Amino acid sequence: MPLLFSNSRMPLPIRFPQQPLLRLSASPSTGTMSSSLLLLTVKQTTGIVGLDVVPNARQVLIELYNKTLKEVEAIPADEGYRKAMEHFTRQRLKVCEEEEDWEVIEKRLACGQVEELIEEARDELTLIGKMIGLL
Repeated sequence: MPLLFSNSRMPLPIRFPQQPLLRLSASPSTGTMSSSLLLLTVKQTTGIVGLDVVPNARQVLIELYNKTLKEVEAIPADEGYRKAMEHFTRQRLKVCEEEEDWEVIEKRLACGQVEELIEEARDELTLIGKMIGLL
């Protein structure tokens, strides 16, 4: 992100209201390529003290949810916690894979901001690690 300097010589980030994203796709039947330009809004702030904006939140969530599904396999399949964790993690992962825009992800999941979901997913991974240690 480009930086400017204020009068106090402290760097100030330049924030852009929209970030262009070029999407490339190929047609397997015809072998042709097509592209489209998407404009994704960039979140300026979470509005929560101490919770910074994560510009690549969708990718972070997908990685965390995949890791959660892998690690929760160490818990016995008949445990209620594992069943519940797999269910809602798969649901959230599906939404993140289907949607590109963080605003749509937040609306569809209706569980807070994507940054809050990241914190929650990290906490769940910590809890899974503790639970595995107790088994």
